[in-house]
Amino acid sequence: MPDVIADLTLINAQTIAERVTMAAAIAELQRILRTGFDPEEDLPRGILDVPNGQLLLMPAAVDGSVGQKFATVAPGNPARGLERIQALYILLDGTTLAPSAILDGTALTSLRTPAVSAACVDLLAGQDAGDLVVFGTGPQAIRHVEAMQAIRPLRTVRLVGRDRARAERAAHDARQYAPDALITVGSPDAVYDADLIVCATTASDPLFASGLVRDDATIVAIGSHEPAKAELDPALVGRSQVVVESRRVAASEAGDVIRAIAAGTLREGDVTTMHELFTSAVSPATDRPRIVKTCGMGWQDLATARLAV
Repeated sequence: MPDVIADLTLINAQTIAERVTMAAAIAELQRILRTGFDPEEDLPRGILDVPNGQLLLMPAAVDGSVGQKFATVAPGNPARGLERIQALYILLDGTTLAPSAILDGTALTSLRTPAVSAACVDLLAGQDAGDLVVFGTGPQAIRHVEAMQAIRPLRTVRLVGRDRARAERAAHDARQYAPDALITVGSPDAVYDADLIVCATTASDPLFASGLVRDDATIVAIGSHEPAKAELDPALVGRSQVVVESRRVAASEAGDVIRAIAAGTLREGDVTTMHELFTSAVSPATDRPRIVKTCGMGWQDLATARLAV
């Protein structure tokens, strides 16, 4: 019998970084969406509560490829110096379904999440957008600076966090991705001067008031896939064009959307899906803020993993 483990290709974080640039990941995600793939048809993922966190099982089948991510979410890990989200990715042969490669799923997630954000922001933001505010100081906050720089030349970047020292370190680490931008630590009121805003936190409640956000701003919210948590003010969600991965996922996992609907500022039918955006069924708004709210889906991991193999 064949040795399944011996026949596997093992791809670590360094190899992923060497083989897949942020720009390449963004372009591949855009290609898949433009060719008509509808995330509404993505395989459902499993979210299981366990002591100290959650297990996420994220299968996908796209363009003849099949894969599965096994991820964990451990909220206590940052205090231990560990990643909050850790994962392995198994890529399968599309015909035989035999495992063909195992990838560092943590590195894959840190790449594909900001790439998905940027893929959408690229269509929604003005061409002259370049003043970015990022809420959060973790890996996703830093990689979103890289992703935004990949689609727009950044002029200024302000990182906002509860811990000043962590925010300073995040600002230092982000400078490698946008060396020509002025990158500093900021406060929530910096939102007023921003045309790009990224929320990459574990916050349970809104990070800033709707009134601070300009009508020409594009906002990304990726911090949570839990229905009870929201980084954005329901009033902001209600006055914005809201782009989600799929209505099914938004209705069950996107706390920002769920809270706004409960508050009466948004109707379920008001959201725009990525499929509608990329197939030009719906045009980007120009008279109000644009929000990209993602929870993470298996097709995004599979699309990015294929580039690394």
